[in-house]
Amino acid sequence: MKKTIRLSHLLLFTFSLMSTATAQWQPQQSGTTADFRGLSAVSDKVVWASGTKGTFVRTTDGGKTWEAGKVPDADNLDFRDVDAFDANTAYLLSIGNGDTPRIYKTTDGGKSWTLQFKNTDKQAFFDAMAFWDVNHGIAMSDPVNGKFVLLTTDDGGNTWKPISPDKIPAAIQGEGGFAASGTCIAVQGKSNAWFASGGGSKARVYRSTDRGQTWAVADTPMIAGSAAAGIFSIAFQDAKRGIIVGGDYQKPNAGDKTVAITNDGGKTWALAANAPGYRSGVAYAKGKRGTIIIAVGTSGSDMTTTNGATWVSLDKENYNSVSTTKNGIDIWAVGPKGRLAKFTKPAP
Repeated sequence: MKKTIRLSHLLLFTFSLMSTATAQWQPQQSGTTADFRGLSAVSDKVVWASGTKGTFVRTTDGGKTWEAGKVPDADNLDFRDVDAFDANTAYLLSIGNGDTPRIYKTTDGGKSWTLQFKNTDKQAFFDAMAFWDVNHGIAMSDPVNGKFVLLTTDDGGNTWKPISPDKIPAAIQGEGGFAASGTCIAVQGKSNAWFASGGGSKARVYRSTDRGQTWAVADTPMIAGSAAAGIFSIAFQDAKRGIIVGGDYQKPNAGDKTVAITNDGGKTWALAANAPGYRSGVAYAKGKRGTIIIAVGTSGSDMTTTNGATWVSLDKENYNSVSTTKNGIDIWAVGPKGRLAKFTKPAP
């Protein structure tokens, strides 16, 4: 028994060293110093990112060159989320109070933008959005009058309709979303949706199986209890298997209760062992021998090939968000001051 344990530890340690040595981020030249938090990897060629000062960037050649632009009359907007579908079609969401939360859409690669939604509720603060397909999407705001605010579109953003508050569980005191990466909400398949919270006495995950028309909520064992702590990002591999990451952004190196896993569609969650510090973005990817999960945050990035049971530190750079292409092969990350990077992964 002792020999078996020692051998397994040796193999794990050897794999960790090999993974760290061969997996790396390749910096890109974005052409801007805007702080990026929005990221959408469409294909091996097309990637969009978005950030402060009304800025967006796009590559159509896999990162060899990047085109930077700004949405007209949006210099004061912070685009924390971008959802793209090809080289021409993308949505942007800006955050803030008052009329600064907005949704824009382009169908010509960013040459022109159409304002589709402009917030009129002074109490609302929109955090993120997600799309099942190019026509069907959902956007979320922090609670107003004790309920999260959810909008859906079924016509490509031409109209955004609110979900009835009666269909959404009541929020707890201090509860809200975190607009750190545009990924505190996730969708899967044709109708599944989840969004994650923090800031209150509990960190929770809300789930829907009917495109947001009705919701249930589940407690999680993630860190909570302060305005800076909770779940910052959520991702699902399929209808059942998902992951949440977060922590306390004021304590970037603290790894206690920062990652949890579900195998039943978000009904129950279990803490992952040996979790990294505060992480604001997480994504599933595919390796030659299995599934890879990448988590990023202000204190670095990490990789697991064991569904969160063990983690390998990749670097200590500051990243805000991570995104993979639909096929799970290409991985990208963004951060402050125009930081863009492409991940070269080993064969796990």
